[in-house]
Amino acid sequence: MTNPIHIIGGGLAGSEAAWAVANRGVRVVLHEMRPLRGTDAHATDGLAELVCSNSFRSDDWENNAVGLLHEEMRRADSLILRSADAHKLPAGGALAVDRHGFSAAVTEAVETHSLIEVRREEIAEWPPAGWSSAIIATGPLTAPALADAIRARTGEDALSFFDAIAPIVHRDSIDTGTAWYQSRYDKKGPGGDGADYLNCPLDENQYRAFVDALLAGEKSEFKEWEKSTPYFEGCLPVEVMAARGIDTLRFGPMKPVGLSDPRNGRRPYAVVQLRQDNALGTLWNMVGFQTKLKHGEQTRIFRTIPGLENAIFARLGGLHRNTFINSPRLLDAQLRLKPEPRLRFAGQITGVEGYVESAAIGLLAGRFAAEEHRGLAVVPPPPTTALGALLAHISGGADEKTFQPMNVNFGLFPEIAGRGRDRKKALAHRALADIDAWLGHARAAAE
Repeated sequence: MTNPIHIIGGGLAGSEAAWAVANRGVRVVLHEMRPLRGTDAHATDGLAELVCSNSFRSDDWENNAVGLLHEEMRRADSLILRSADAHKLPAGGALAVDRHGFSAAVTEAVETHSLIEVRREEIAEWPPAGWSSAIIATGPLTAPALADAIRARTGEDALSFFDAIAPIVHRDSIDTGTAWYQSRYDKKGPGGDGADYLNCPLDENQYRAFVDALLAGEKSEFKEWEKSTPYFEGCLPVEVMAARGIDTLRFGPMKPVGLSDPRNGRRPYAVVQLRQDNALGTLWNMVGFQTKLKHGEQTRIFRTIPGLENAIFARLGGLHRNTFINSPRLLDAQLRLKPEPRLRFAGQITGVEGYVESAAIGLLAGRFAAEEHRGLAVVPPPPTTALGALLAHISGGADEKTFQPMNVNFGLFPEIAGRGRDRKKALAHRALADIDAWLGHARAAAE
């Protein structure tokens, strides 16, 4: 029997990679350290556990790059998107999921696949020489021992940033005499009805007092070795945004556009939105309210928000450190480590940001590893696709000297004629035509 492909890490990227490899007829050994060793952010031992938001962001493939990435991954038989679609919740134009049902579905699919063996163990050293092919998908919370081994082997210092977790509120503790259900511009999303968010309105005085409270609130102290770690701009703590100017939040997560308070028919000065977090609708996530405030301060300050005066928190916000490698310097276009091409990297550790982006790189790493294992030519997806644009960015398109985590966006795509929405739609339609052609060629080569 041929050697299996080893995958380290059972998060979204590792699970997706294992699925991609096994579905191409190649054996997989998936190594996951939980529950033997936990992390600062995970709460369960389930595969693909969502530790921050329960949202996969926009599902609009014609107008949003992440929605386009969703569609490409669906066409490429993504386990993560299949499980997300099966456990989606109302969320306007976004794809949000019941996090527990989602993780359970991924875990069951992986653990019951005849070609996947899941080993609950920590890999604390550099992958042994006997592993002819391996994928490191340990994510932003890579265990210190393995992180040290990666740094020692590559000769590169890992880049790090902080990622913050938003609080979750019990639905029955929210005052719906003040808060109301509405999506921005009444937009309907997957399984939604145009009223998928709970909105808590603030007038100008309330908003200014809230910002002052955020700035004055007691924050978590950093360890000495953490103090120089930069934040990722796409997931800033709410109090860090507040410190950038009085109106920063009102033009960010607290923007009131597309909303109308039913009590007076007017748009509020600012708004806090909550999004359903589980299938039962009993838990709601404070959108964009990741924070490093101490827990007592969170309870005190967030209860000053109209509608949340009696809020009961199922989970308060938190902060954890994320680690990623300098992929443009270290990885080739097949996600192989240049000094040691038997090893690939996948997921957030490569410097992509977001659930879907992480899973996408896992999908590609798995496909590439399986194709190489079977002696097939490895052909990356065209850069005109969302998968290809993301891959091209981390494997050489980004400047290695200033490399930082990146979400998928249309700025990564080769240019096309048009402007505004017309340009986005043109990019999206070109991408789907090109991904279909790429997938078709891959299927033909494998037969």
